[in-house]
Amino acid sequence: MDNITDKIRIAKKRLLQMHFEKKMGHIGGNLSALDAMMTLHHEVMQTEDKFILSKGHSAGALYITLWSLGRLTEEDLKTFHGEGTKLPGHPVPGWLSEIPVATGSLGHGFPVALGIALGWRLSHKPGHIYCLMSDGEWQEGSNWEALIFFAHHRLPNLTVLVDCNRLQGFGTTQEVASMSQLQEKLAAFNLKIISVEGHAPSQIKKALDNTKGGIVMLNTVKGAGISFMENRMEWHYLPMNQAQYDQALMEVEKI
Repeated sequence: MDNITDKIRIAKKRLLQMHFEKKMGHIGGNLSALDAMMTLHHEVMQTEDKFILSKGHSAGALYITLWSLGRLTEEDLKTFHGEGTKLPGHPVPGWLSEIPVATGSLGHGFPVALGIALGWRLSHKPGHIYCLMSDGEWQEGSNWEALIFFAHHRLPNLTVLVDCNRLQGFGTTQEVASMSQLQEKLAAFNLKIISVEGHAPSQIKKALDNTKGGIVMLNTVKGAGISFMENRMEWHYLPMNQAQYDQALMEVEKI
C-alpha cells in the first residue's frame, strides 16, 4: 500500500493546485473523498467495473483520480471550471466512459447505480458497480426508497460507499437533520455494513473486497490533512489564497 499512499499524496497536491488556480471552493469535501476514490480506482476496480459519483461536489477528486490513471491530461485539468469545459463543478456524462451519469441533484446517484446493477444482473453482465455518496445525501427521500429496493433485491454486484464527514453546506448533519445515527438506521435494513477509517487505504481496500452487495461507511474528515480546513464548514465553499495554498502544499508533503 506504500505505492497508493504516494499516489494519493501526488493527487492531493494536484487537486489543491487545480482548485487554487481556478479560485474554486468545495475543497473540504473533495479532500474527505479523495483517499477512498483513489484506493477504489487504483487498488480495487477492474476493467469491467463502473463507478458512480453521487456526491457531485467531489467532482474535483474524480477528475484528479482519472488524471492519476492517465484518463485525463494536464491540458484537461487546466480547463477545470472554464468556459465550455468538460470538467465543471459537477460531472457531465457522455464524453468519457468513466463518467457514465451526471450527479444532478444530490441523492440521485444511488438510485441510478441500483438500476445499472439490476440491469447488469438480469443480462448476466460481469462487473461491479461502486457508488460514492455523502452522509448529507441521506436526508434525501429518494435514497431511502432506493435502500428499500437494494435490501429487497440483494444485488451482489453493487457496493455503496458513504463519505461520513459529518458536515454539509449549512452546518453539521446532526444540526441540519439529525443524521448522527446514520449507520444504525442503515443497519436496520439487514444489509452488510462495514465502518472503516476513510483515510486509511489498507482499511478501505479490505472493506471493499469484503462488502459486495453492501455498504462501506467511511469515517472521514472534511478538509482532511490541511490543518486550517479540517472539520470547518466554510471549506465547503471557500477558495484558497496564496498563503493558504502554500501552507496546504507544505502540510500534504508531511502526510
